[in-house]
Amino acid sequence: MDGSFRTGRPEPATGQCADPAFRRDVEAFLDTALTEELRAAGRVTTGLKSAAEACAVWREKLCERGWFAPTWPIEHGGAGWSTQQRLYFENACAARDAPILQSSGVRTIGPLIIAEGSPEQHARYLPAILSGAHEWCQGFSEPQAGSDLSALTLRAERDGDDFILSGSKLWTSFARYATHMFLLARCDQQSTGGAGLVFLLVEMDRPGITVKPIRFIDGDCETNEVFFDRVRTPVADRIGDIGAGWKAARRLMAIARANNTTTGLLRRALRAAQRGVMARSDEDDPLRTKLASLARQIDEFEAFEMHVSAGRIGVAEGPATSALKLIATELHQTITEAGLEAAADSDFAQAKYFATRAATIYSGTSQVHRNILAQAIGCP
Repeated sequence: MDGSFRTGRPEPATGQCADPAFRRDVEAFLDTALTEELRAAGRVTTGLKSAAEACAVWREKLCERGWFAPTWPIEHGGAGWSTQQRLYFENACAARDAPILQSSGVRTIGPLIIAEGSPEQHARYLPAILSGAHEWCQGFSEPQAGSDLSALTLRAERDGDDFILSGSKLWTSFARYATHMFLLARCDQQSTGGAGLVFLLVEMDRPGITVKPIRFIDGDCETNEVFFDRVRTPVADRIGDIGAGWKAARRLMAIARANNTTTGLLRRALRAAQRGVMARSDEDDPLRTKLASLARQIDEFEAFEMHVSAGRIGVAEGPATSALKLIATELHQTITEAGLEAAADSDFAQAKYFATRAATIYSGTSQVHRNILAQAIGCP
C-alpha cells in the first residue's frame, strides 16, 4: 500500500527499525552525505519539495547509494526496504533536515508501472525515473472535475496509432519542471463517470502543450494549469486497456494517498513549531503541552501506518489509504497552525501554514475520504 510491494508477516509498529546494522548504515550515510548546504535547504522548505539545486544533489547521492527508490523491488533498481525500514529512514532524514524530494516518479507512477506496466515500459521508464532524467506530474483534476474526478472531459480521440488530446488539467503540481505527465482522458465521448477512460503516459514537450503557473497564497507556484491543443501521443503509451483507465487510476490513487504526507514530513513540521515555542520565555506556555500531544499523535499515526501496511485494519486498500491520507493531512495542518501560533511574526511559519492549507484538498478532500470510510464500514 505504500508502494513497497511487500506482504507477509506483520512488522512491529514501534517507530524504530529492529535491525541494528540497518540503523548504523543509515546513520553513517546521512552523517557523511548531508552537507550543511543540503541541511539548510531542507530547513527552509515550506512546500512539497526543496529547492531544485538541492534536490538534484541529494537525489544523486541517494542514487549512488541505491536508496532513491526505497520501496521499489531490488530487481527494478530499488532498495527493497520494508515499511519499517522506510519509516526509519524518513524519520532519520527529517531529524537531520535532509532536502525533501517528493518525487511523483518514485512514489506514485513508478510503483504503478512496476505493477501494471509492460516489460517495455519497465525498460523505458524505470531507469529514467531513478536517474532523474524523467520528472513526472499528475494530470487528473480539471476545471469541472476536482473531487468528482470521474466528471473529467479531456478528450482523447483515436487517430491511427495516436490519441489526439484536447482540453485542460488544473492544479497540476510541478508541471513546469516535469518531463512527463500521467493523466486520465475520455476516449469514449458517449461515456460518463469512470467508464470510457484511458490512462496515458505523455511527454510534456509534445507540440500543443502549454503550462500556466498558478500562484499560491504563500507566493509559490507549485501548481499549474496545463492546456492540450490537439496534442498527439501514442496509443501504446498507456497503462491498462483502452476504456479501462479508471482501474489504473484507482490503483495509483491508493498508492499516492498512502504516502503523500509522510511521518517524516509531519516530524519536520513539528520540529519547526517546537523551535518557535522554545524561543518563547514562558515555560508554562500551553503550546508546549499542545506540541507534546501532537508528537504523540505522530507516533500513533506511524503505528497506524504500520498496521495498514501489514493489512491489519480489516478494510480494503482504497478505504485504508483514505484513512492514512485523511489523518496525515489534517494532522499536518494542526501542526502548522501551532507553529504559526508560536511564531506569528516568522516568515517561515506563515509560509508553512499557508502551504498546508491545500493538504486537505489534494488527492481528494477530507469530506470525500470520510464518505469512502463511511461506506467501507457499512454506513448508508
